Amino acid sequence: MSEQRRHASILWTLYESIAMVVGLGSLGLLCLLWLPPALALQLILPRRLGQAIGRRVISAGFRLYLRILSRLCACRLDLSELDSLRHQGPLIVAANHPSLLDAVLIVSRLPNAICVMKASLMDNPLLGAAARLAGYVRNNGALPMITNSRDSLAEGAQLVMFPEGSRTQRFPVDLFTPSLGLIAWRSGVAVQTVFLEFSTPYLGKNWPLFRRPKLPLHCRARLGQRFEAMTDHNRFTDELEAYFRREAQPVWTKSNDAHV
Repeated sequence: MSEQRRHASILWTLYESIAMVVGLGSLGLLCLLWLPPALALQLILPRRLGQAIGRRVISAGFRLYLRILSRLCACRLDLSELDSLRHQGPLIVAANHPSLLDAVLIVSRLPNAICVMKASLMDNPLLGAAARLAGYVRNNGALPMITNSRDSLAEGAQLVMFPEGSRTQRFPVDLFTPSLGLIAWRSGVAVQTVFLEFSTPYLGKNWPLFRRPKLPLHCRARLGQRFEAMTDHNRFTDELEAYFRREAQPVWTKSNDAHV
């Protein structure tokens, strides 16, 4: 390698490290800025109004965050296909789960979206207030989770779920849990599949939080088939998993313009 190329490589590595700090730091800052208002609004607003405001602020905040990644951190994001879902009423949005960024990517385009979150995150001082205000669903127990998800869908929310339960370890997808099928059955709401395709496994299960990304990072959200709810939720889960195994592509290598 020539001296000039070696210097360029060193500078790019430095840029990737700075981009990692900017990316993680800006998300943390946005969460901190929304924390006091979220705490206050949860106390003074009626539940439905607080949820509507909370969801829209989270969606707008995530969209701002992704703009920062696009402008400053060499992230090329094509999420435009998700826009067609925002006015379609109650839906269960089921996606593969290759990265910690997945919920951020989807919710940024759906202003009435909620997620199923770990109870520990709902109780987290940094993240919990915003999630509670927006009416996110705790996962502490199957029956309360299914019932609360059904009630939120009946009120018009769009529920973002990852049927694998956690980030993918064995690509293209891990085994699916039955939770999504049970929620679809109890709510009677259709399931819209979404495929998230990354150029690298950044922030995947085996990617440490403070390991620098390989930039530029490309990500695309691609809409898949829509499934109607079934009373046989076990069969539904099996069919959904088989479909994801056929269609999921863990790495997307095409370059694309940003659509954030």
